[in-house]
Amino acid sequence: DIINEYQTDIEQEKKDLVLMKQFIEAHDDALLRSNLIGHVTSSVVILNASKTKILMGYHNIYQSWGWFGGHNDGDPDCLKVAIKEAKEETGLKTFTLACQNPIGIDVIYVGNHIKHGEIVPDHLHLNVTYGLMADESEILIYNENEHQGIAWFDLNDYLDYVKEPRMIPVYKKMVQRILACVDA
Repeated sequence: DIINEYQTDIEQEKKDLVLMKQFIEAHDDALLRSNLIGHVTSSVVILNASKTKILMGYHNIYQSWGWFGGHNDGDPDCLKVAIKEAKEETGLKTFTLACQNPIGIDVIYVGNHIKHGEIVPDHLHLNVTYGLMADESEILIYNENEHQGIAWFDLNDYLDYVKEPRMIPVYKKMVQRILACVDA
């Protein structure tokens, strides 16, 4: 339903929505990572309450600072999965939903890598992203299996730390959408 109801004026998201709808219709296991072609994932972009900083993690696989999220693993509730992942990956307990609807729909290419001693082949993440607000004074606890660290970055220069060029416009879009929701 989230994917069917999502509205966008961005051409890339329009194309990604078509791909996601076709994939989900063709694959009963689109919510499971056992589908090696691709699967649904849910992510969050987290800003502080004063809207001056973004929380990012240095991801072990991507070797870059970025958002938080994970695999739906059979759960169709993308918001629930996104918040669960945010809690697990940051140690934060309390969030405020910045926007009622997702702030992004993106198909993300994931290159092959080793996880838990096993090869994970090239595949696609059919990703739904939500915007959250959090208290930057809360203690951060990162999951060493996922990240080498997590930190708050100033919104004026956080993109300087992103080493995945493909993700820069995605993060820009997400931050703009959160700010538009909370400033409305």
